[in-house]
Amino acid sequence: MEKYEKHLYMIVFPVNALVASELKPVEFAQHYTIGSTKHFRGKVIFVEIDINFRNPYFEIDRYLAETVAHPNGTPKKTKFISSYSVLEHVDLKALKNLYLVTANGKTLEIESKPYTAVNEPGLVRIYQEITPLSNLVASTLDQRAFGKYITTETKSKGAPKICFTQYEFFVDEFLEMNKNREMMYSPIPENNPTRLFEYISELKKNLNKKTKTLNLNTTLSVASYALIRHGFWFASGSELVFYPMPPIDQLENQYYDWWKFAQ
Repeated sequence: MEKYEKHLYMIVFPVNALVASELKPVEFAQHYTIGSTKHFRGKVIFVEIDINFRNPYFEIDRYLAETVAHPNGTPKKTKFISSYSVLEHVDLKALKNLYLVTANGKTLEIESKPYTAVNEPGLVRIYQEITPLSNLVASTLDQRAFGKYITTETKSKGAPKICFTQYEFFVDEFLEMNKNREMMYSPIPENNPTRLFEYISELKKNLNKKTKTLNLNTTLSVASYALIRHGFWFASGSELVFYPMPPIDQLENQYYDWWKFAQ
């Protein structure tokens, strides 16, 4: 019987779970989105975890031992290790490549890179928290400060670790376009544009205010991957792991098979 290489995957959207599998990342992505009626229908985001990672919170060795091929020789597709409080117990140093999966199973693989951007302070940015929180947040904090704030500086709105992204959103253009309008428009789906206008205006006026929660429910399930600005961050205090989105010209030319379904 063929022996398959075992993998550890951490799903971060639409759920947060640690899964063992004998499938390669692209095969795992296809199985999770279109290959099984038991699993999710829609976009999926997951990251591969170093197979040598261990934490007493997880029974990794037990479930890896149970991740074995079926009698007919087909690989074991998924063996769930944990479906609760997963990211909080994963060492960020164990994160390998990130995978963005479209609803029809197309996969974009992204390697982490140091986040070296120099950010203008005080700008209002729109962040979508992915896991373990799912809030849509407007904030005057840049990505480093936001990650640190959520994981170490606030109990009421925070978590020990967080995965989040930033949406492409032009604040001044949005404010000008919606000024004095009765029916406002927001490029962010599943969001109240009037509330967005009010909260952004408040952040711009009150320099002491760091964040405003726009929505308690995630917009990521209906938002296009094209709305992602910069990429994805995993944060724990000052520790930051960054996965940059490829530029548009690279997506259109090198990754078009994924990109045409990502919008």
